[in-house]
Amino acid sequence: MKRLHTLLMVLACVLMAGTLHAAETTPPRTPNGLAPTPPMGWNTWNKFGCNVSEKLIRQAADTMVSSGMRDAGYTYIVIDDCWQVQRDAQGNIQADPQRFPSGMKALGDYIHARGLKFGIYSDAGAKTCGGRPGSWGHEYQDARTYASWGVDYLKYDWCSTYTQDAQSTYTTMSDALRATGRPIVFSICEWGVNKPWLWAKNVGNLWRTTDDIYDHWSGQDGYQHSVLAILDLQVGLDGFAGPGHWNDPDMLEVGNGGMSNTEYQSHFSLWAMLAAPLMAGNDLASMSAETKAILTNREVIAVDQDPLGIEARRVAKHDDYEVWARPLKGGGRAVLLLNRGASAHAITVNWADLDLPASLRLKVRDLWTHRNLPDAHGSFTANVASHGVVMLRME
Repeated sequence: MKRLHTLLMVLACVLMAGTLHAAETTPPRTPNGLAPTPPMGWNTWNKFGCNVSEKLIRQAADTMVSSGMRDAGYTYIVIDDCWQVQRDAQGNIQADPQRFPSGMKALGDYIHARGLKFGIYSDAGAKTCGGRPGSWGHEYQDARTYASWGVDYLKYDWCSTYTQDAQSTYTTMSDALRATGRPIVFSICEWGVNKPWLWAKNVGNLWRTTDDIYDHWSGQDGYQHSVLAILDLQVGLDGFAGPGHWNDPDMLEVGNGGMSNTEYQSHFSLWAMLAAPLMAGNDLASMSAETKAILTNREVIAVDQDPLGIEARRVAKHDDYEVWARPLKGGGRAVLLLNRGASAHAITVNWADLDLPASLRLKVRDLWTHRNLPDAHGSFTANVASHGVVMLRME
């Protein structure tokens, strides 16, 4: 018995050593080299839901160009859920022939011909959130299909997944996309349920941190979160984001009618401070001048796209008044003063909040009025409108 016990112990040690050796020799997962800055584009879901069509997508691509959004940095045209209807006898995913009569390859060619990139949607489960065929069990087949259509971006949802393991499920599709040989940005839409910021680096290029956004300034409606509700859930996540791997607080609602222009300006500013993907979700064809001015503010976009890729932190909070800040390439700072309150209020940022010496004199530029303000040292104070922001570049 003693000899048997000794043999079992030796065998256990050998097996453990083999396991440790395998773990030590498994190479770390490498980045795919995509999305060095947060992706920018337009997605169908927030405005159109399942009402998608070839006509809508072609119109959106044309308007992205004519409105100046493409030149401002918006690249991707992403068709969200409900474009697909079934699989053929070989299991290949099929687009709705009534809504997309020319087929997805021709639509991708149309998008590419306008200097834009083609994005599409699928789901990690057997069915999408809209009840269409998902990619579970067809990951490599679907990835090859998307690559043959010229797809550049995949948003991958988390409905109908039940007992699936998130990390392994998303890694499977990540590997499938890489195996195509086509550079496809991978957007993980897992709603933050399994804390993807802890494991999704080098699996995806961006990962949702919350449930869906809805077009409200504050509050929550079931699984839907307002701008401020989502903002609060970003606190503490800044250290997980960076070039090629971004926290995603969901798409933009700018221009969809549920908030004021002041609130939309704040929404856009906050997402830029968070180094968030800027995925517009409005009706581009009927976009107002105010909405266009918000979405194409190049000084704010430059903060979002800053190559350092450091997400802002909330560095000060006093009741309804907050200061958010992030370092920028070249040594400057982007600073945002946020007023959640019901009336205008003065908000101050102190250099101590920015980890800067009080004696330092900084140049100050207002990114919404596009004006250089007087130099400041030690602190800066501005009057901020209710539900508004003052967004600054200091250097």
